Amino acid sequence: MQLREKFNPMCFLGALGAGGLSVSFFMYLMFLVPHEGTPMATFNHIFPKLIEGTWLSFVIAFSLVFIIAFAFFHFKLLYWNTKQFNLYKKTEAYNTLVNSNAEITLMTIPLTYAMTINVCFVLGAVFVPNLWTVVEYMFPFAILGFMVTGYYSLKITFEYFSRLLTKGDFDFTKNNNLSQMISIFALAMVAVGFAAPGAMSHNLTINAIGIFGALFFGSFAILLLIIKMTMGFKNMFEQGVSVEASPSLWIIIPILTLLGIMMIRVTFGLDHNFAAQVNKSSLFTLTSVIFSIQIIFGILGYKVMKINGYFEKYIDDENTKSSVAFALICPGVAFMVFGMFFINFGLTYNGVIEKYSIAYFVLMLPFIFVQYRTILFFFKLKKKFKI
Repeated sequence: MQLREKFNPMCFLGALGAGGLSVSFFMYLMFLVPHEGTPMATFNHIFPKLIEGTWLSFVIAFSLVFIIAFAFFHFKLLYWNTKQFNLYKKTEAYNTLVNSNAEITLMTIPLTYAMTINVCFVLGAVFVPNLWTVVEYMFPFAILGFMVTGYYSLKITFEYFSRLLTKGDFDFTKNNNLSQMISIFALAMVAVGFAAPGAMSHNLTINAIGIFGALFFGSFAILLLIIKMTMGFKNMFEQGVSVEASPSLWIIIPILTLLGIMMIRVTFGLDHNFAAQVNKSSLFTLTSVIFSIQIIFGILGYKVMKINGYFEKYIDDENTKSSVAFALICPGVAFMVFGMFFINFGLTYNGVIEKYSIAYFVLMLPFIFVQYRTILFFFKLKKKFKI
């Protein structure tokens, strides 16, 4: 199916959501499979536990199936969206887009491709034996990949802001939502990508480049977060939130997840090579603050969408299609992922609860439920859009 002028860059959020769901199932392996000597679970840790025949073997097998399935959907939707976008660029609708507020939606492209790098890294770690023995050789390529996506993000952002600052043609009447924060989402995704080699590499140069890249894009994201949140809420208070763009109220959840993980990775990276010892209590306070704000925006966004009938119109109604609906997937994924970081780095790491205890698994249940609901939304939207 070729959409041409009917295409919208927000369609890339479908591929992004699938990639995020694939990574979310890796969280079970990351935190439940013991992996002494490495910062993340790899094939060499996972496979021996898989063949033991214990409860953990079931969890591993279950997770591996969904990692593969959603990685497949990610690459399939990425190919479809890239093909549609190339056709869309030849239409008049594209020229209209790049001269309007909606130009910022182009940030979904580097955002999705940055997720692709993460999905590839997870697939490699899980399915390639002895990968960690050559991981130091892979980190420069990961940094190069995030440099490319980072450059693309900056190019779109600076072109967008340069046009607004020279022409002054920002349409505030169409800014009664937080969709403009997609740019912050993309910058935060690049930041957390840089933070991975910054945290895990034992080479000081790679470590420093990764941490600097993470702080550069993370700082830019936080700066824009302040600006865009202020503008968006001002317009929403004046006009009320745009019904179709209501899911944008939840966009702060994935942004906070990415920035939070970036900060945790930078903390461990500084511990590895910069002699800055990790303060366990700071991880508890950091994860608690981020988790608290996510809950606040989660409740607020849900209440607003229930009141304005968003779910009935844009999710359940087969005749009403909106690519913005795919924005519902990312917050669900992000809440589940950061929930696992909160439990493990905020609570377990500080001895508040014991790993593998009843309390540990009980605390995981709400995040598993959110992940389950997110998967249902994903397949409902995928069926609705026939992609």
